[in-house]
Amino acid sequence: MSKSFHQTAQTALAGLVCSGLLLTNCTSKQDNPAVAPVQIVDQSVTPALIQSLPGFSNLKITTLISSDDTLRDSPDFKYGAQPDGAAFVKNPNGSGYIMICNHEVHRSVSRVYLNDDLKPIKGEYILDYEGGHWRLCSATLATPEEHGFGPIFLTAGESGAESMTHAIDILAPAEKKNNTRTVAAFGKWSAENAVPLPKDAYPGKTVIIIGEDDSNGQLVAYVAETVGDLNNGKLYALRRAGDSPSPVETDMANGTLYDVEFVPFDDVKTSLGAELQAQTVAKKMIQFARIEDVDYKKGGRGAGRNIYFASPGISQGDRINPVAGKNMWGRVYHLTLDEANPLKGKLEILMDGADDPGNFIVNPDNICVTENYVYVQEDGDSFYRETKHDGRIWQYNMATKESKPMIEMNHRRTDPVFNAKYNPANSLQLSSWEYGAMIDISDAVGIPGTFLINLHPHTWIDDRFLNVDGSGLSINKEGGQTVIVQGIPR
Repeated sequence: MSKSFHQTAQTALAGLVCSGLLLTNCTSKQDNPAVAPVQIVDQSVTPALIQSLPGFSNLKITTLISSDDTLRDSPDFKYGAQPDGAAFVKNPNGSGYIMICNHEVHRSVSRVYLNDDLKPIKGEYILDYEGGHWRLCSATLATPEEHGFGPIFLTAGESGAESMTHAIDILAPAEKKNNTRTVAAFGKWSAENAVPLPKDAYPGKTVIIIGEDDSNGQLVAYVAETVGDLNNGKLYALRRAGDSPSPVETDMANGTLYDVEFVPFDDVKTSLGAELQAQTVAKKMIQFARIEDVDYKKGGRGAGRNIYFASPGISQGDRINPVAGKNMWGRVYHLTLDEANPLKGKLEILMDGADDPGNFIVNPDNICVTENYVYVQEDGDSFYRETKHDGRIWQYNMATKESKPMIEMNHRRTDPVFNAKYNPANSLQLSSWEYGAMIDISDAVGIPGTFLINLHPHTWIDDRFLNVDGSGLSINKEGGQTVIVQGIPR
């Protein structure tokens, strides 16, 4: 990135957030501190596609943007399908805010400008299908304030074993939208996210945790001895400690704490993804049933060494029976890294959908961790035949270890007009929609407990949503939505 961009954005991005990350501990002074809107109100013509559940009636849900909306300064812009990994920042070059968002199925990244009252006024794509190459799911915006380097938007490709991670300048001119770079040192994976740990986790180092979203998924760590070095570090993956470690995921049971270690890969920059996968088998690295999003605990003083990640699970083709050695309904894991050594730690299962199949978590995907809670979002398009509810966001209390369903998709199946527009493809199928990023925008907007949530209403289909990124390559016609929820405890 250019030196001028780095200097301009370094302080102005202190109040930002990123997919799966709450950047609530930034202490740098801002030249344009957040001025809270008088009131957060609905901004979209589309109704909110989620609802709060019993016990969380205090939540206020408002719409931010949907695919049906027309923006004042860019009337031809369409907000694309499957909004996923995102960042939300104060605009360093003026008033208002900027939202950056992956659109998974379009392999693209949008940039939406909002005024001081959180009204979207302009949109454009800073990466399209041609430049994105791979499906883009979760993402993380690294910043000097939180991570010690950046700002840079890390978005991982997820279209097979040869996919790579992009490093994107979020303020680059739109006409340079495909001038991104991939990070060879991160390896080739069908990855979900690349999450830098906060700078106080291991001072003087760069530690980035990567979730590999494959049926033999890995928890990968990139470690460099210099802050901000994305080229010369080493790549590792998680393995059980001991003389003869089992790589089988289901050999780990709920309620047990396991000693684990990260072991190195060989020849990362020159290896194909398939070759890296072969190394995971040879070196007995843990073979998870996919790893989706990754996040860390907030609160400073080493809290960021507490890593949380979601394994959505996999089933056989009948959507009823598990695959041998793999969890099926989904798990959330907690990894506590050693204070002195980022390559050693202890692993435990935090939540396991098998504890109450179909009623508890179903295919957890995105994850958002605060000081006191873990928020787990379900990937609702797995179509497990014994699922009992629509896609939910669960709240896990770190202190009490209690899990509660907080938010659920709102299909309004008894409303014939709504049903015809938003549910026509499978109006009776439970859990056919999924969540994208959930991010804390409290510090950016100056209102505590304010979160942004991305939604994938897969059955909302319209020809008007074709080719939203302008590449002419994507054939998807789904709509997408982003909402704001106030009153979520941190």
